[in-house]
Amino acid sequence: MKFSLIICTYQRPESLLQLLQSVQGQTLYPDEIFIIDGSTDAATQLVFQQHPFQNLHYFLVPQEDRGLTRQRNYGIAKVSAAMEIVCFLDDDTVLEKNYFEELIITYQKFPQALGIGGYIHNETKWENVEPNYRSKINEFYFDGWKRTDGSRFVLRKKLGLDSDCPPGFSPLFSHGRSVGFLPPSGKIYEVEQLMGGVSSFKKVVFETFQFSAYFEGYGLYEDADFCLRVAKTGKLFVNTAATLNHYHAASGRPNQYQYGKMVVRNGWYVWRVKNPNPALKDRFKWHAITLLLTLIRFSNTFTTAKRMEAFTEALGRTVGWWRLFFNKPKE
Repeated sequence: MKFSLIICTYQRPESLLQLLQSVQGQTLYPDEIFIIDGSTDAATQLVFQQHPFQNLHYFLVPQEDRGLTRQRNYGIAKVSAAMEIVCFLDDDTVLEKNYFEELIITYQKFPQALGIGGYIHNETKWENVEPNYRSKINEFYFDGWKRTDGSRFVLRKKLGLDSDCPPGFSPLFSHGRSVGFLPPSGKIYEVEQLMGGVSSFKKVVFETFQFSAYFEGYGLYEDADFCLRVAKTGKLFVNTAATLNHYHAASGRPNQYQYGKMVVRNGWYVWRVKNPNPALKDRFKWHAITLLLTLIRFSNTFTTAKRMEAFTEALGRTVGWWRLFFNKPKE
């Protein structure tokens, strides 16, 4: 199966070079690679002058095409007609040698799949346990594996606000568990959401769907919006054997206040994509969890070393929540 790789980048030349070197060592190499650069300087462009890569095409986009969703749509428009699969990677990831091979194998095993996601394996420590294991309140158990659960999920359990869906599926009140809660079992799991920076889709998907222009700039949750719309028409899967590392480069990210506002407003938008007319119970749970997470971030002002970041994010979340009552997000 012929496949393209699209990497949208912004001000991260060193991280991008690391990623491309891991692509170069793949057991299956992309038929074409598109670097869609929204940077405001020439540092990223210099990488390709000093380090040439096979099948690579570089585009420095104009200001009107900057931002993650716009850059992705820009790259999709460049994909050759002969391609069958379009892959996306964040510019601060590094692949294991068989990443693309595992993705393509999954499409062959599941020909009905519209999208396949890879698996980040350097962020969480998992432990393999017996199948009938009874997890503790501070643990998350799934498919024979357990991990320590975050304090916010422990509190949600105690308040009856935990997700009632498996990882990768969004409950009717949103605030589900991401595909990051799937264990490193080497298995393939059906989901309805992929992480955009480790995803792939059949090219035919883009004849109907594009990434929404609502998600400007950093584009938080743009992948959830896109996947939820696609999942209404077909199946998505994650192959936990298609592994890579994610290093969360600090450059190119919004300030914490703007991030806090996006978490709430973009989260509301994605919730309504899944559930356009939520019942009163789902409305209550969405708002209750949103306020709970905001209070937790305010408390982090006194419990973490990054006090100002916690406070400004919590402030952004609060402003974002209040604005929902006067100015709801619209595409």
